[in-house]
Amino acid sequence: MAREGLEVADVLRHFGPAFRDRHGASLSTERRRAMLAIETCRTAALGGHVERCGDCGHQRIAYDSCRNRNCPKCQGLARAQWLEDRQAELLEVPYFHVVFTVPDVIATIAFQNQTVVYDILFRAASETLHKIAADPQHLGAEIGFFGVLHTWGQNLLHHPHVHFLVPGGGIALDGESWIACKPGFFLPVPVLSCMFRGLFLHYLEKAFAAGKLNFFSAYRHLHEPAAFRRYLAPVWNTGWVVYAKRPFAGPAQVLDYVGRYTHRVAISNNRLVSIDNGNVSFRWKDYRDGNRQKTMTLDGGEFIRRFLIHVLPDGFHRIRYYGFLGNCHRARKLARCRELLAMAPTTPADPPADYRDRFEALTGQSLRQCPHCHTGIMVVISCIARPTVCEPAPDTS
Repeated sequence: MAREGLEVADVLRHFGPAFRDRHGASLSTERRRAMLAIETCRTAALGGHVERCGDCGHQRIAYDSCRNRNCPKCQGLARAQWLEDRQAELLEVPYFHVVFTVPDVIATIAFQNQTVVYDILFRAASETLHKIAADPQHLGAEIGFFGVLHTWGQNLLHHPHVHFLVPGGGIALDGESWIACKPGFFLPVPVLSCMFRGLFLHYLEKAFAAGKLNFFSAYRHLHEPAAFRRYLAPVWNTGWVVYAKRPFAGPAQVLDYVGRYTHRVAISNNRLVSIDNGNVSFRWKDYRDGNRQKTMTLDGGEFIRRFLIHVLPDGFHRIRYYGFLGNCHRARKLARCRELLAMAPTTPADPPADYRDRFEALTGQSLRQCPHCHTGIMVVISCIARPTVCEPAPDTS
């Protein structure tokens, strides 16, 4: 199958039935639901409508989207709306991008305990930023930031880490001034790394003591406290990776950059190269080899297995807000930040109600313009109902 137009949905339709037959008993409800949603997205299975151009009479069928957060085709509008909301919150200060990563030993535990360990990752990393920023020896201020969880590397293997976007400064602890960080420098990475390691392992051991961790297969022995302590012993003495990137050139660059990290799934459709002889090939960047672009080929079932690793549990929030960006007091504290920075107050506009108007306002791309004559407007002339699925009659014998 040629690369042009190839989608993750094609891979799931092609290899999904055999994958479900083989691994169905171990597939979680969330992963089953994600597979079905992606396979049926923008197909007749979800219904849709027929549109006609008022000028040239061109017609097209538009099938409905699945809106699943794991679908590569359904994140455009959500991402654009999210970026628009964040645009209204930008402050006129430098911004820093800080990434917290756990060692492979921890990633193994996280793989079998997603909700518990990913929550610990968010908690330990956010507390690290809060505590060090509040220390008068470093910044001595209340900061505000948001984090985005990613669980994948370019090769689709399990690699949990959190990206944080942090303004370069904060509100003084007495609330009366804005304290800016040093030019080009946010917080010391070695200090961040050491505290992050300590907090993470503290919360992980508490979760273990409370019976919140489960272990399976080759790691079943970790249920024993002594085995669990031995397993963690090496990571107490190793450096944990915390990476603080150079500050952005300005607020506009911030959102352009961060937009690459939010509302993403493990692999986008444009990285797929081919489906051939039972295999899937895709492009990836090898960071250990000078960021060289390479092509990886996997068995179709292995590709699906790696993709499904990154389907998060239902209800899990992969974008979280902290400090003066916390949801409960964001408006009030942002107003105080603008006041301390002598910024003009902002008045957010009401978003358009229709999703097509909202999409055009956010992206500049029209969903109404005729793709044939480029002047007429597409008007809905009929609806396509979802097919009725007949449930098998129960066996009453």
